[in-house]
Amino acid sequence: MKLLLSILCIGLSLSIHTQNTLSGKITDTNNTPITGAEIYLSQIHKGTISDAKGNYTLEKLPNGKIDIIITFLGYETITIVLEMAVNTTKNFILHEAIYEMDEIIISTPFNKLQSHNVMKVENIKLTNTIIGALNLTEKMSEIPGVSTIASGNGIGKPVIRGLSGNRVLVYTQGVKYENFQNGEKHGLGIDENGIENIEIIKGPASLLYGSDALGGVIYLVPEKFETSSKTSANLSSVFQSNAIGFSNSLGVKTTKNRFKFLAIASYNTQSDYETADKIRVTNSRFNAKDFKAGFGFENDKFNTDIRYNYNQSFNGITHEINEQSTSKEVKGLYQKINNHILSVKNTIYYNALTLTTNFGYTHHNRNLFKNDIKTTDMNLNTISYDIKTHLLNTGDFETIFGIQGMYQTNKNYGDTIFLPDATIFDFGIFATSNYEFNNNTIQAGIRFDNRNINTKEHGIIGSSTHFNALDKNLNNITGAIGLKSNLTKKIVSRINLALGFRAPNLSELTSNGFHEGRFEIGNNELKNEKNFQIDANLEYSNKTVEFFVNGFYNSIQNYIFLEPNGTSLNNFDVYTYNQDDSKLYGGEFGFHLHPKKYKWIHLKSSGESVIGKIDTGENLPRIPGFTIKNNIKFEFSMHPKFDSNFFVLNNRNIFKQTKISEHEDQGEAYTLFDIGFGSNFKFGKLKTKFFININNLLNKNYIDHLSVLKEDNIANPGRNISIGLQFKF
Repeated sequence: MKLLLSILCIGLSLSIHTQNTLSGKITDTNNTPITGAEIYLSQIHKGTISDAKGNYTLEKLPNGKIDIIITFLGYETITIVLEMAVNTTKNFILHEAIYEMDEIIISTPFNKLQSHNVMKVENIKLTNTIIGALNLTEKMSEIPGVSTIASGNGIGKPVIRGLSGNRVLVYTQGVKYENFQNGEKHGLGIDENGIENIEIIKGPASLLYGSDALGGVIYLVPEKFETSSKTSANLSSVFQSNAIGFSNSLGVKTTKNRFKFLAIASYNTQSDYETADKIRVTNSRFNAKDFKAGFGFENDKFNTDIRYNYNQSFNGITHEINEQSTSKEVKGLYQKINNHILSVKNTIYYNALTLTTNFGYTHHNRNLFKNDIKTTDMNLNTISYDIKTHLLNTGDFETIFGIQGMYQTNKNYGDTIFLPDATIFDFGIFATSNYEFNNNTIQAGIRFDNRNINTKEHGIIGSSTHFNALDKNLNNITGAIGLKSNLTKKIVSRINLALGFRAPNLSELTSNGFHEGRFEIGNNELKNEKNFQIDANLEYSNKTVEFFVNGFYNSIQNYIFLEPNGTSLNNFDVYTYNQDDSKLYGGEFGFHLHPKKYKWIHLKSSGESVIGKIDTGENLPRIPGFTIKNNIKFEFSMHPKFDSNFFVLNNRNIFKQTKISEHEDQGEAYTLFDIGFGSNFKFGKLKTKFFININNLLNKNYIDHLSVLKEDNIANPGRNISIGLQFKF
């Protein structure tokens, strides 16, 4: 904390204050002003939007060359490099495009536009997703190659190309998010309100993030502050028919000179969901409240972004069909979870050098109740740091040096102990460079990591709940190299080769107790999981259509898996952790059709497949079946006050999964349809959005192969009608 305060004071006390100003006008090819175009300076994380006359102004900019990015939905993105002067004027003319605006990628180190990025990163805005989804993870599953492990409405875990849990790293507010994510019934515990968009890296990203990024990264980008000196508010409410639930949120944002502030509060309550057979799934109900706040400050040499998130949820744990009720009171077997996340990001920039520091603190408290009697009480506290130095604009060559790490403690307060008290130290150091030449961009880097895990002995030797003391030290070296090439004006290729790793988690090393309906025993001798993945991407686009195809091959050494050892304890099967080499391979393909003569039609279709095998020949568990997703969207205007309306039809086809492990059943095939309608309209300065969405339109009764409730033969939700209203003023 002393280091954090020192850096903050240094930034605030810098005495060199240049007064560079950039201003200009944004128009289209007909010289019509464009309102709301975003002008963003990615290197110093500063931006604004054009006003009603297309004008924009950015003040207090540093000396030197700065990358300028201009984006607006429906127009081609512009990116240029400008040499700053005291007063610089630059006008921009935007050309219409058939695709959505080119997004700036935050989760990769150089903050490039997606079209310039060496690594293919999926990016979705939550406002464009299936509105009827009941949790954040379900919305991610719209992306090809991403699936969901669900356990009721309130609990969902992302799956990237067959990998999940501790093999998929989650970042929120720019810091690593830790919440015992290894458990099947441990959801994200983050509300979607206050999140701008989601970036997903599919494949090993250990070079950038260290351990646990072996399978990919879910990067939650927080909502931006107001870009100009004004105050705005947002009120929204959504009703869900299936679980007879409501989700409400209220947010406010204000910017005044150099200071920025925002706050968002939300509450979500749902009853037990209903299957297509009119059966309510007992104890699938949940109640969650969430509060997010942010404070920002900036001048010409420094900016800071402080974020805080509190989330409390009560999640019922389903294990059988019993009482049929629409009550929202959580009882029986349930979890009470409290999350506190505090992050402080500082950026100091001077000519060709940018220093970024990101410090985070996460407090995760998990309580398990049975008939209102607390049986488990665990506190996981994580302090993390991420410090990067970015050498900017040295020709076409950029380099980042960084150190990352965390200090984590696990502490038990309840009578039942599943994991021992422990401390974990992580330290990583890395360097990565980006070089552009001709129509190519190459990016490469190397990293070293160390993890130390220390636990205390607990319990009586020889008892079923005894924990041996553990002092384990794990090291690893990773690296990555990637090449992006513009083969022609219409064809882009990407190829990435990456080494990744994952240190065994506390549960895999030390668990000794009942968990997820079984008795689990850890293995102190587990080694690091290490993988090598080759990922290739080819994209073609013209004025009316875009095609893409992705392929990957992922070889994992020392893959850790849980399997029964053939014994039982108190009528529960005993499971132990073992290791073996494995591999996953497959890919995604798809297209986006937008006829030039019919700009109001968008047709998207994609397919995805992954095969996972242990080298002994057995299939890996929880691998999603071959999937095809289709989406058609119609955009139209009915009146000047109703100028943005849409109708959407979604279709998901999940094929039968026969490539299963010996401990699971085949996954059934099913087809789902969703429809939705929405309208944006204005009353003076009040902006209103109304939508109605119907998920599982045909009320299909099905059980998803990845559902945790599949083992109990419990179906997924039936038809669900969502009705929402949002006000912005």
